[in-house]
Amino acid sequence: MPSLRDLRRRIRSVQNTQKITKAMELVAAARMRRAQERVLNARPYADEIRSVMAELMKRTPEYEHPYLQVRPVRRRVIILVTADRGLCGALNSNNVRLALRSMNESEAPTAVVTIGRKGRDIIRRLRKDLIADNSEIGDKPKPHDVLPGTRVALEQYERGEADQVDLVFARFISVGRQQATLLRLIPVEPPKDAPPAAADFEYEPEAKDVLDALLPRYVEGQVYAAVLENQASEQAARMLAMRNASDNAEEFITDLTLTANKVRQATITTELMEIVGGAAALEG
Repeated sequence: MPSLRDLRRRIRSVQNTQKITKAMELVAAARMRRAQERVLNARPYADEIRSVMAELMKRTPEYEHPYLQVRPVRRRVIILVTADRGLCGALNSNNVRLALRSMNESEAPTAVVTIGRKGRDIIRRLRKDLIADNSEIGDKPKPHDVLPGTRVALEQYERGEADQVDLVFARFISVGRQQATLLRLIPVEPPKDAPPAAADFEYEPEAKDVLDALLPRYVEGQVYAAVLENQASEQAARMLAMRNASDNAEEFITDLTLTANKVRQATITTELMEIVGGAAALEG
């Protein structure tokens, strides 16, 4: 059994760790609230652009933009969104696992574009076909911060080097639930559940010209929205992970304190027995 000094030293060490996890929980909670605000602020724009897209496709049913053409899939590109840091539970591993499962189930070879350092490191370690990396974008990314990786995937499709582009990210559902999601980016599926447009627009130039300009922005907006969702999911998962770590540390401190009390009591009992035994020997 460890000595009383070792147990007290270990209790102090766990208490220091608990202070760190509690501080990280508070930081993650504050960042999660800001990330949620960014997600909520981006949703009206996403809804409106989807409405305009649906309206344009209805007006030009015979027009086939390259991003709308469904062709045999000989090669795919997956844009994998993960966090730059760990300590957020199974969030990153779930995203990577979903991407790898999709790659294994597909008969076509798949290249990967990563947004986030954790996904980049795993894809490199597994020696997958990593064609671009867009990591270290910070906690408050702007649309242009995620544009380089997105453009690489779009250029692959435009040149005919890829026939399908998919997106993997963690969708923020609630503080306690984040879901790894696979979304097809290109070819673009006409929005079926889009809300009605805010007005009856008249397009100048023609609707198909507006569609040509809007489709790349629509795809880029989808990737940016996924990054915001993933960041909100990251902070929520980190907050829960740090809360669980603090709770586990509290239980560990309780167990160690109980063990230390038992060791101290045993030590006192032993010392008393030695004193009584010594006194009895002197009297004898």
